Amino acid sequence: MADRMQKSWCTYYASPLGNIKLCCSDTCITQLHFLHEQEEQTKANNLYNDAPPVLHQCLEQLIEYFQGQRKKFEVPVQQEGSDFQQHVWNELLNIPFGKTISYLTLAKRLGDPKAIRAAASTNGKNSIAVIVPCHRVIGSNNDMVGYASGIWRKRWLLEMEAKVEWGVQTLF
Repeated sequence: MADRMQKSWCTYYASPLGNIKLCCSDTCITQLHFLHEQEEQTKANNLYNDAPPVLHQCLEQLIEYFQGQRKKFEVPVQQEGSDFQQHVWNELLNIPFGKTISYLTLAKRLGDPKAIRAAASTNGKNSIAVIVPCHRVIGSNNDMVGYASGIWRKRWLLEMEAKVEWGVQTLF
């Protein structure tokens, strides 16, 4: 029996940090990334006619997150990767809202402090930004390093979360 190709839906969300492309399968969010200025928005599937409920739920939760009303996403996610990559991405989901950890701490949580480079590399390959909070991983000296969508977005997300969680105006 041939494998059935799973349909994918995509839409765009105008966040405070720029446009986000959001894609899903029938049941899971598969991609969330910030568009770079030079990227052109391709025509998205008609969200209101046939998109799965998970896409609607994710959009609602993103709006709540950016309004400071949501600290944890409750939509299923799925991205392709090795067992190690899956382990890293699952560990990212355990970093609480408003908190940060270092790449070394991430490697230790994975059970191998020597895996710091592999953990950092996998963190950078996360294709579901914000929901899988790779932005919460920082350098060992509280350095703002390693965010594919731009350090300024990482800083903004961390400062917004700190303000919502702790009433702190700036994190760094």
